[in-house]
Amino acid sequence: MVSSPHEAMHRIFQEYPGLFSRVSEVLGVDIPPPTSATPLPTDLTEARPVERRVDTLLRIETEHDEPFLLAIEAQGKKDPRKTASWPYYVSYLHNRYGLPILLLVVCQDHATAEWAARPISIGVRQWQTLALNPLVAGPHNMPVITDVAEARKDLALTTLAAITHADNPDVGAILKTLSAALRDTPEAIADPIIELTAQGLGNRPAAQQWRNLVAVDLSFYKSPLSEELRDEGRAEGRAEGRAEGRAEGLLLVLHARGIAITDETREKIADCDDPQLLHQWLNRAATATTTEEVFAGE
Repeated sequence: MVSSPHEAMHRIFQEYPGLFSRVSEVLGVDIPPPTSATPLPTDLTEARPVERRVDTLLRIETEHDEPFLLAIEAQGKKDPRKTASWPYYVSYLHNRYGLPILLLVVCQDHATAEWAARPISIGVRQWQTLALNPLVAGPHNMPVITDVAEARKDLALTTLAAITHADNPDVGAILKTLSAALRDTPEAIADPIIELTAQGLGNRPAAQQWRNLVAVDLSFYKSPLSEELRDEGRAEGRAEGRAEGRAEGLLLVLHARGIAITDETREKIADCDDPQLLHQWLNRAATATTTEEVFAGE
């Protein structure tokens, strides 16, 4: 099953194709900014029943150089099968489109990034028939951006950096920087970044940190995550309201029936945040003559 971080690590290039020129600069490869980028079909399946699908495929146009294809693979762990499928992707795409091809692999941990960066050689000991050298972006080479001004200059790169550093002990500072950079950003730009960041963090502890930042710092946006957090807040508020109402009702019933209410009883009722238990106490209070009968068995 495809994970949400897997989707975010390659989908971000679909949303922001120009991101690759900045990533390539970080990786030490001089790729000029694109003048256009066209999404292409990702299905590389042949007539025979063997399905092969690259994660994201873009045709990149630049101002001076010839077009090239950018194949992007999001890699969550080591997968020995990729030593066969990646060379297939490259040779198939070269044969189909007749264009130069770059393979970019995006990772979230050092071990996977180190594995993915190893050249893939096809041939015999005496002669190398085909060599594949993937570009790899991961926590080992993506910048740790904790300066808000720097983050604002390139929100897409900052988002990818946050995703690739999802397991970094300092990811909280990175996410806080990103949320601060988004505060004055138009909603149409901020919303996709909010969602891609949440998707890229998956179920890691950092995901909850991001939810907290969205709930507080970015609460004025209307992205799906922001709306989800608001819905959760409203649901929690309704639950708390019901609990408070039942607690007040229970005290009123006890008072009306002439049952003594000590400070200990009042505190016990006020501290109870279980609506079902409060409802049970309220039912008992209708016929009870002492608080002991109300709290029987508790």
